[in-house]
Amino acid sequence: GAPRGGYERFDPRAYLSNNYRPPSADFSSERCVVPWKLRCLAEAFASGEIHGRTLIDVGSGPTIYQLLSACDHFEEIVATDYLAVNREELERWARGEPGTFDWSPFIQHVCRIEGRGEPWQEKERRLRGRLRRILPIDVHQADPLGAPLCPPADALLSAFCLEAVSPDRATFTRALAHVGSLLRPGGHALLLGALGETFYLAGPARLPVVPLDEADVRTALADAGFALRSFRSYSMPPALRTGVDDVDGVFFVHAQK
Repeated sequence: GAPRGGYERFDPRAYLSNNYRPPSADFSSERCVVPWKLRCLAEAFASGEIHGRTLIDVGSGPTIYQLLSACDHFEEIVATDYLAVNREELERWARGEPGTFDWSPFIQHVCRIEGRGEPWQEKERRLRGRLRRILPIDVHQADPLGAPLCPPADALLSAFCLEAVSPDRATFTRALAHVGSLLRPGGHALLLGALGETFYLAGPARLPVVPLDEADVRTALADAGFALRSFRSYSMPPALRTGVDDVDGVFFVHAQK
């Protein structure tokens, strides 16, 4: 379908700069939003319950931080995005090209909180090796990849995608059901998303977001056929309200199909 709501002007580098550099990405304090997100993911995978052959990341954007804990538990990671510019950014990173975004502080932080004493370069190498497919996706289609994923994924991850491409809660719920079709029955879904956000900026693009509260997320999950396992939320401190969005907080969900 045609780009929605300004996505044709989406600038991956501006998006990365707005969200993944200080103050958002300050690793000196666990109270900052990026360490909180990384800890949620690290703890979910540390349970040992979420593993398998394939994990699909829905709406990866130009980022890989969300895959750092996941990559130890799956043989293959499938990244996806609607925008070619984001897929190209990921492909350049996966090939280790110079001039791509420097994720090393994120990788170092995840290695630190996982506490296995692994050199961060090892994790970076593993993720690059397991990121074998980077595919186009449209979460508004019943078959988001254009065809079913064969075999279906053992786990699904999605960070800050569905609420940012859905004009209303009904569309958000439908998108959740569509991406759920990529997951095997009993498969795990980990979602990170925005609470109470109506827009975010990415260079010249100003992108609308459906504002959700915790009850909206719980209802959408149930309606889309997921059983909620855990729900955590983070409230955005004033210091991180920098004007690049109007987000109130972040949710983290572990659910099962």
